[in-house]
Amino acid sequence: MTDLTDPVSIGGVEVPNRLYRAPVLECAGTDERTADILADELEPTAESGVGLVFQGASIVTPEGGCAAPNMTRVHDPAFVAGLERVTEAIHAHEGKVFIQLAHGGLRSMSTWHAEYRQRNPEERQLAVSRPPWQLRALDRAGLVSLSPRVLSTDEVYDLAEQFGRCAGYAVDAGYDGIHLSAANMSLIQQFLSPFYNRRDDEFGDGPTDPPGSGGVRFLEAIHDAIREYAGDVPLVTKVPAETVAPGFVRRHLSFADGVRIAARLDEVGYDALVPVEVSTFWDMSIVRGAFPDRAWAASDLQSAYAAVFGGRLRARAVELLNRMQARRFDHEPGWNADFCRAVRNRVDVPVLLEGGLKTRAHCDRYLGEDGAANLVGMARPFYAEPRLGTRLLTGHDALCERCNNCTIPQVAGKPGRCRTPSVVRARGRLEAEGAYERNISDGDGTDGERRE
Repeated sequence: MTDLTDPVSIGGVEVPNRLYRAPVLECAGTDERTADILADELEPTAESGVGLVFQGASIVTPEGGCAAPNMTRVHDPAFVAGLERVTEAIHAHEGKVFIQLAHGGLRSMSTWHAEYRQRNPEERQLAVSRPPWQLRALDRAGLVSLSPRVLSTDEVYDLAEQFGRCAGYAVDAGYDGIHLSAANMSLIQQFLSPFYNRRDDEFGDGPTDPPGSGGVRFLEAIHDAIREYAGDVPLVTKVPAETVAPGFVRRHLSFADGVRIAARLDEVGYDALVPVEVSTFWDMSIVRGAFPDRAWAASDLQSAYAAVFGGRLRARAVELLNRMQARRFDHEPGWNADFCRAVRNRVDVPVLLEGGLKTRAHCDRYLGEDGAANLVGMARPFYAEPRLGTRLLTGHDALCERCNNCTIPQVAGKPGRCRTPSVVRARGRLEAEGAYERNISDGDGTDGERRE
C-alpha cells in the first residue's frame, strides 16, 4: 500500500513524498518583485513538507499568450536567472520545484479582457487554425474579440524551440523539472483538440490519424527541444480529455482519445502525466465547485469587473453564465480519478491526480487501494492554507470549502487568496494553536500529533 509520505521518483528526481501543489496563478508579474512574490507564495508550501511544488503557468513568449493578468513571462534568460531566489528557498526545505510553461493561444487576454484590448489594440492571438464557428459567432456578437494569427509550419517549430529555450533558462535557475500546460484551453490543448485543430500539415490530424495526433507531434517537438536545451530534466505534461465539452461541440477529444494520447506521450519520453477531464472552453470545468457569490458581490471589485468585461451589463452576463456553469459541472473529490486510473493502466511513468481533493482519506484512497495515481495534488486549498502540507501529512483535512471566491477576482488582477471569512478564521485559530509548526525530527517531516 502506497502512503502519502512515501518517496517517489520522477524522471530520476527523488521527491520526498507523494503530495504536490498543483499549478495555480501566483499573479507575480514579470519585474524586479517577481522572485520575492513567488518565494513568499511558494516557500511556505515547501516548508510545510509538501514534496513537489509546481510554479503556475509561465508564458514562453515576450508578448501575448497571457490567459490572465499578472502572469509571469520566462522568455528572458537574465530575468529567469533571478528566479534562483525561488528555487533556493524551496530547496532549503528539501522540496522540489517544477515550472509550468504555457501559452494561451485563443484563450489569451486580448480575446476576453476589454481593458487589456484597449491598451494593446494591435495584439493578435496565436491560433492553431481558423477559430471554430462558435468563437467566431461570439466575436460577431461582441462578446469576445478575435484577431487570430494562424501559425505557419515553421512558426510551430519555432514555438516548440521557444519552449525548449525557456526550459533551459529554468534549469539553469535551479528548477528541478518542467511541467507543460496542455489543458484548460491552453495553446497546447488547442493543438491536441479536433475542435480547434484543422491544420493540413504535420501538426494536424491526417485523414487516417486518430484525434489529437497533430497535437502529439507538437508535444513531441517540444519534448525534443527541451532535451536539446535542458538535457534530461524531468518533463511532465497535462493530458486532456474533453469529456465535459458542451453538447453543441461535435468534434472533441473523447476519454479513449485521452488515454491513447497519454500512452503515446509515454512512448515519446515524457516522465510523468497529469490526466484531466476538461471542456473545449475556459469555463467552470477548470475550477469546479460552488458559485463564488461573495467574490461577485464584492463592492470593491465592481468597477474592475466592468472594466475587464466591457461594462457592467456584460459583467453581469458573465456572472450569470458563471452561476449556470457552477450547477452543471460535477465536483466530486478526485473527479479525474477514472481518467487517471485508465491512463495508469496503459503507461509506465508516474500518473498525477488532481481535482477537488481536500481530505487525507481521499489522498490515501487514490494512492492506495484505488490505485488511480502515484501522486496526488491540490491547488486552491493552498490559497486558504499556504502551510497546508503540515496538516495533511499528519492526517488532517484541508479547510478549503471549494467556494471559488479566490478565483474570480483574479480576472481583475487580484492575487489568489482565500476570501471566505469562516475559512480565514479557522486558519487563524489553527495558527494560534501551532498546527502549522513542523517538527522535522521524524523521517517524514511531521510530528504525528493530531491538533484538532
